[in-house]
Amino acid sequence: MSERCDVEVAARELSEARASGKPCPPLRGRLLPEGDVEAAYRVQQRQVGEWLASGQRRVGAKIGLTSRVVQESLGVYEPDFGVLTDAMAVPDGVEVPIGRLLQPRVEAEVAFVLGVDLPDERVTTADLLRAVDHLLPAIEIVDSRVVGWDISIVDTVADNASSGLFVLGTTPRRPTEVDLRLCGMVLEHAGEPVSVGAGAACLGNPLHALAWLAGTMARAGEPLRAGDVVLSGALGPMVAVTPGAAYEARISGLGSVRTCFTKEGSAG
Repeated sequence: MSERCDVEVAARELSEARASGKPCPPLRGRLLPEGDVEAAYRVQQRQVGEWLASGQRRVGAKIGLTSRVVQESLGVYEPDFGVLTDAMAVPDGVEVPIGRLLQPRVEAEVAFVLGVDLPDERVTTADLLRAVDHLLPAIEIVDSRVVGWDISIVDTVADNASSGLFVLGTTPRRPTEVDLRLCGMVLEHAGEPVSVGAGAACLGNPLHALAWLAGTMARAGEPLRAGDVVLSGALGPMVAVTPGAAYEARISGLGSVRTCFTKEGSAG
């Protein structure tokens, strides 16, 4: 007997989890076949379509699974991606109501802001350097609508690559001013490092992650556009959020970015 594939029900369960604040069971093997990434992206697209229809605006994309260790743990060999909307953006240093999220974690990343479109399926490093208007330090607040973060590649892709919110710093840098492979990162809580890493942790270089995304989205007929923000992937391990805590990420050559959370708060 073939495994069940119910894109509509999977999308509805994830939407209900967002609205209620109560995570749903894993989708794989229940509503989506194990390993069926194509079906998972259809679930993602259905949800994104609903968000855009409700008035949200697409502002870019996020890349996930850029760590080789994480890829191996999920049995995959390439990253995944999700869509960013304006409703996910949080200003630098502004307090986030913890109730907006279900199971939040934070990670530090390099954000690319594009100055021109990237319509081609194959791009060179020179193409990317011309296309990127500037870089910013970023904190991605990842989240999962699946109970206990019990996820496979299918679960996370369907859940918009486990996206939550994102925070951009305010110190733009040109891509030629930063060594993206060697740039060091430290993420601190209460003055103590809780995650450290470097650009090389992100597919060897965050530019490699951007190249992968540009080609993938061009092949899908939805290429990256001028003005898009691209979160290129974690530079170090993600950290579970403590309610009431503040986190600051510093990335060599890019400056710092900060986010903080209430001790309690509604999801509204």
